[in-house]
Amino acid sequence: MTRSPRRMRRLATAGGSLFALLVAGGTAGSAMAQAQDDDKAADQGLVLEEIIVTAQKRVQNVRDVPSSVGTLSGEKLAVISSGGTDIRFLAARVPSLNIESSFGRTFPRFYMRGLGNTDFDLNASQPVSLIYDEVVMENPILKGMPAFDLDRIEVLRGPQGTLFGRNTPAGIVKLESKKPTQEFDAYGRFTYGRFDTIEFEGAVGGPIVDDVLAARFSIQHQHRGNFIDNTAPGIKAENKRLGEFDDFAGRFQLLFTPDDRFTALLNVHARSLDGTARVFRANIIKPGTNDLVDGFSRKVVQQDGMNEQDLDQRGVTLKMDYDAGPVTLTSVTSFEHGNVFSRGDIDGGFGAVFAPPSGPGFIPFTSETADSVPDLDQWTQEVRIASNELGRVDFQAGFFFFNEDLRIESFSFNTLGGGTIDGFAKQRQQATSWALFGTVDVELTPDLVFVGGIRFSSDDKDFVAQRDLSPLAFLGVGPLPPTEAHPEDDVVSWDASLRYDLNDDVTLYTRVAKGFRAPSIQGRVLFGDEVTVANTETILSFEGGLKAELLDRRARVNLSAYVYDMDNQQLTAVGGAANFNRLINARDTNGSGFEFDGEWAVNSHLLLTAGVSYNFTKLNDPDLRTQICAACTVTDPLVGGLAQLDGNRLPQAPRWIANWTARLSQPVSSDSEIYLYTDWAYNSDRNFFLYDSLEFHSGSELIGGLRLGYLVADGKYDFAVFGRNVTDQTKLKGGIDFNNLTGFVNEPPLWGFEVKARF
Repeated sequence: MTRSPRRMRRLATAGGSLFALLVAGGTAGSAMAQAQDDDKAADQGLVLEEIIVTAQKRVQNVRDVPSSVGTLSGEKLAVISSGGTDIRFLAARVPSLNIESSFGRTFPRFYMRGLGNTDFDLNASQPVSLIYDEVVMENPILKGMPAFDLDRIEVLRGPQGTLFGRNTPAGIVKLESKKPTQEFDAYGRFTYGRFDTIEFEGAVGGPIVDDVLAARFSIQHQHRGNFIDNTAPGIKAENKRLGEFDDFAGRFQLLFTPDDRFTALLNVHARSLDGTARVFRANIIKPGTNDLVDGFSRKVVQQDGMNEQDLDQRGVTLKMDYDAGPVTLTSVTSFEHGNVFSRGDIDGGFGAVFAPPSGPGFIPFTSETADSVPDLDQWTQEVRIASNELGRVDFQAGFFFFNEDLRIESFSFNTLGGGTIDGFAKQRQQATSWALFGTVDVELTPDLVFVGGIRFSSDDKDFVAQRDLSPLAFLGVGPLPPTEAHPEDDVVSWDASLRYDLNDDVTLYTRVAKGFRAPSIQGRVLFGDEVTVANTETILSFEGGLKAELLDRRARVNLSAYVYDMDNQQLTAVGGAANFNRLINARDTNGSGFEFDGEWAVNSHLLLTAGVSYNFTKLNDPDLRTQICAACTVTDPLVGGLAQLDGNRLPQAPRWIANWTARLSQPVSSDSEIYLYTDWAYNSDRNFFLYDSLEFHSGSELIGGLRLGYLVADGKYDFAVFGRNVTDQTKLKGGIDFNNLTGFVNEPPLWGFEVKARF
């Protein structure tokens, strides 16, 4: 049963009031014992922990990096990722970052500073790159690798074309797992919650041979039971309940350190997912609005197609470092393999208007499809040399090689004919890329440092697509012979920045950078006959900022402002009434905004964090047009039945993103405490497609979490109850526009308990 708007407002108000009371209560408690807290803080030297990152492929304090960097680690990372979430938990948890998916857990789409890609093709490229343990996860199915047993997550905002190369014009999400050490370390975390949600995460690591060999083994298993009832008439038994998944991931690392100069780290990792695909829901949007229809419930759906999703991924990485004194030589070799099959009811309903009964609402025709990657192989090799604090000048230089062999298969099923295959198409892409790069750090004065870099990249793709069987055969559409594309390009990207230490606590910086996305290919020929290619997009970004530690290092503030101009932005015209995707280039795109990250240890009992960003985007191309929806109300001017996009903002790009957390604790004994942790994330409204319509956009969204816990034995044991989406907000997350007013929504509230132990 859905909650009324009035009740939703009461819940939202209650959540906001709880947060306000938490902060006010903590501050009041602080005031009542101000002298005691100040003395205790002074005695214990209460300061925020130093933030260490590798944003420039060096181990550095985040203040020494002249660009906008957000980080997540420790307890905050553990709390917001709890409850069986996938990588999408990061959405809005870092300023300027949004993540969404129409594939569910297998294919996250990242957006940074408003730049992203709504394409759901399994060959889609993105302007935000995911780097996991120094390896680029290029294909979309690799980007969903679970985030577990991590040391930290770094979010590098803005072009990263010098050190990280292609497909990083918007930025990078960089995950760093915990590494083996010579100290024994182990933990286990068990979670149980609503919908039979079960999560186990654990790791054990330590020495095998003292000072020579160490290992770490980490695992995560997530399970959720079916919680959606499919009430469509006459459906198969296996499709009456939806929502279940089992997601398993593991990682084994072996660290070899025979002497003080050489280290070798072997990383073997794997993932296996068995579950359901994204559940689409027909006609859940009220015409002329973006409101959900009356009586909408997350727990009920009516559809007659099958729903299933399976993914397997495995990889190995070998990183070797040799300290030659003045310089360190590094080699990173990696191999990633993956396969996936995902099938869903795309029309979101049952039957059709010409084959009653049908519903819910108007179902003009059925659509049940599947996409598969039967084989993906990715090889990468990086070799670099970096100086070891030579003095006033330091440098890095390197070579990078990338090779990908990708096969994609697309299926259409005759839902009304028992689910038999009535359409089949396939794609194959072989991509090769190589690059040379170099950077230099020059200490102009003791307080002023110049950082500059340049990279030459060469990209080459060989692509072929063909259709063996058309789902439109009844209209006389037949097979499509092999259709090829061979885009290639050579690009120079670069960056230059100045970092100025105003004093021991405040650093100012300015940065200009050029980044790019290599040519992309769209070959979804199941319903169309065209293979489209988008030319290289380039971006020129200007940025300035401040990084400061305040209040005797009990507070931290990072502030950045930016403006960018993008030429030939690669966009995907998704869906439309013709249900055909094609790539287009926008002549010019402008963006501007700011980001703020803050943290404040008010006293030893209260820790506050906050972040906010504003991202303005605008398409500038009077000749840019795209197909429109089949049933929605388009507000853009129409030219020849196409929407004119000039002046529109980018899709899935909220203007405002904000987040805040508060942790309030109260000691119970000398080695135990009770704590309350709350976290909130806010997105303003955003469009789903390139055109503007009344229906296909979301309203603002505020998602909150609560956690009440008891720590004992100096934090070795943690017993907690928690809630996610505690205000029970139901929001549209995306839509399907070629058939009717089909959409999909966010995750339901989750309540549960968690037990964690460290050894």
